[in-house]
Amino acid sequence: MSEEYKQFINRIYQKLGIDLKLYKEAQMKRRLTSLRNKRGYTNFHDYFKALEKDNQLLAEFMDRITINVSEFYRNPKRWEVLQTVTFPELTKDKNDITIWSAACSTGEEPYSLAIMLREYFPAIKFSILATDIDENVLKRAKQGIYQEQALKALPDNMKHKYFDQKNGIYYIDQQIKKYITFKKHNLLSDTYPKNNDLIVCRNVLIYFTDTAKDTIYHHFNKALNQNGVLFVGSTEQIFNPSNYGFSLLDTFYYQKK
Repeated sequence: MSEEYKQFINRIYQKLGIDLKLYKEAQMKRRLTSLRNKRGYTNFHDYFKALEKDNQLLAEFMDRITINVSEFYRNPKRWEVLQTVTFPELTKDKNDITIWSAACSTGEEPYSLAIMLREYFPAIKFSILATDIDENVLKRAKQGIYQEQALKALPDNMKHKYFDQKNGIYYIDQQIKKYITFKKHNLLSDTYPKNNDLIVCRNVLIYFTDTAKDTIYHHFNKALNQNGVLFVGSTEQIFNPSNYGFSLLDTFYYQKK
């Protein structure tokens, strides 16, 4: 790691509390160098000085270091497992569950969870905490306004039932919004919410170092109730789940032992 880049990430940590050393260096440095050059800065020293003065530039920086690609029912086959295996398992002895959608991006994931529960498990009471490190995407998530592309994997009947559509823009039903609390949270430094029955964290951990992932998996285990479930992304298989106190429930689903 070059001295210039090392100083930059240390300054980012001091300013924002985000430790970029815990992200894979090559990917993150390439992404930030591209953004820096795009804005006309030839070194990270000058770029950081600009970030301190320009809130719009800082917001763009935050958007670049976070991975904001999402859609409703992303990887539909995995959501079928949630409906047919995971939720029945979690609700066989209780009718009130707590869910944490970690690194929720623009909200498609927590809204998908709420829609599924309302549609297929109407007797179950539930609450969803949806968190992300990026305040800008949380603002967009709270609005609940989406382009049609984000709903491409959602069954048509759910589109009509849980959205208002105007001029090709989809607005999430206000009743669905009531189940979800959005909050800023840093997976690498903040205290984890406790007593969760389900934690959904998908397509984010691939950007962290192995050391950071180990820590996060242990934290997730402690944040779950007994027999609670962790649902990860389709490129984030945990190869030794027992190391973190989990057993395999289904592909990409891990249950606290």
